[in-house]
Amino acid sequence: MMTIKTRKVSSTTILFLLLTTMSSYLFYSCNNAKEDSRENTPNYTIKGDTVVLTKNTNIISSLKFSTIDEQNFRREMTTAGTVRTIPNAYAEIAPPFAGRVLKSYVKLGQKVVPGSPIFEISSPDYFNIQKDYFDAKQEFRQAELKLKRQQDLLKHGVGVQRELEEAETEFLTKKTALSNASAALQTFRMDAGSVVLGQPLIVRSPIKGEIVDNTIVLGQYVKDDAPAIVKVAELSKVWIVGQVKEKDIRFIHELDEVEVKVMAFPNRTIKGKVYHVNEIVNEDTRSVEVLVECENPNHDLKPGMYVTVLFKDTPERTILVPSKSVFQQEDKQFVFVKIDDTRFEKRQIETAGTSNGSVVVTSGLKTGEIIVSEGGSLMVRNY
Repeated sequence: MMTIKTRKVSSTTILFLLLTTMSSYLFYSCNNAKEDSRENTPNYTIKGDTVVLTKNTNIISSLKFSTIDEQNFRREMTTAGTVRTIPNAYAEIAPPFAGRVLKSYVKLGQKVVPGSPIFEISSPDYFNIQKDYFDAKQEFRQAELKLKRQQDLLKHGVGVQRELEEAETEFLTKKTALSNASAALQTFRMDAGSVVLGQPLIVRSPIKGEIVDNTIVLGQYVKDDAPAIVKVAELSKVWIVGQVKEKDIRFIHELDEVEVKVMAFPNRTIKGKVYHVNEIVNEDTRSVEVLVECENPNHDLKPGMYVTVLFKDTPERTILVPSKSVFQQEDKQFVFVKIDDTRFEKRQIETAGTSNGSVVVTSGLKTGEIIVSEGGSLMVRNY
């Protein structure tokens, strides 16, 4: 059988233990309160639009600063574009009337000038135009002879004034008819003096360029509403058609420099200039069509190609600040302007886009002022 021994503890000993425990607890509580107090001490206070940093705050060591200064700045905008021929340097040549193609004078890639023969066509319609010309020419000669005879008769006192007047009227009528018939031939670039009745029509190029499309088939019969069978284009210059958003169109001006990039030539930059800014906004895309003219001596830019267009505005002096220094509050933007070592003003600014990690500032800052370029987020939490 086990015997348990007990020991009596005096009241004095118990009181000592209680006092020791309470002292330890009070010391621990006081230390915790001091630590909590240090942790809850704010790093700054806000007075209106001014942030005042407290002494010994670690925020100051985290801040970086920039001095405001104007710089040369050129806005840049990139958009997709399409290569097009210049309208007055492009011609689609269709048969002027129904007929049969008898001869071709050209092949793909051939250079032509205004008046170069393209193809030859025989047509009843053209024969009728020729016949009308020769008939008008013959009637004019008869009216001319009749007028001379009446003038001669009246000069020798045997003519009648009324018959002379009738001859003059007929002469003027036939002259007008001949002029109209001659103009009809000239429409087809035919010299009335060398035309031969029944000869086929030679269709000629209206512009300088090269043959970029040729679907001539010898002996084929074409209708008067047939599509073009030959296309001529002058590609030493081309247009690039780009789309610019309406909010940015104020930065685009005629003769502004433009850079064009083509996937086929990734290491080349093709220069161009703004030729025309359209006056109409596309309601579906909210953009404006801009035409850029580019020199194209080697014909590297081909109609229909997709390209990348970089628009560059005229350089101007403006204020640029780092993107990290700008903060957004609802629909407004602001930066922190340094007043002294511990005070910083929250300043509202107006901006006009970004460029290479910087923000373009149009109002709100002056040269010589110092702003917080990095670390401002540590002071923005309570705003």
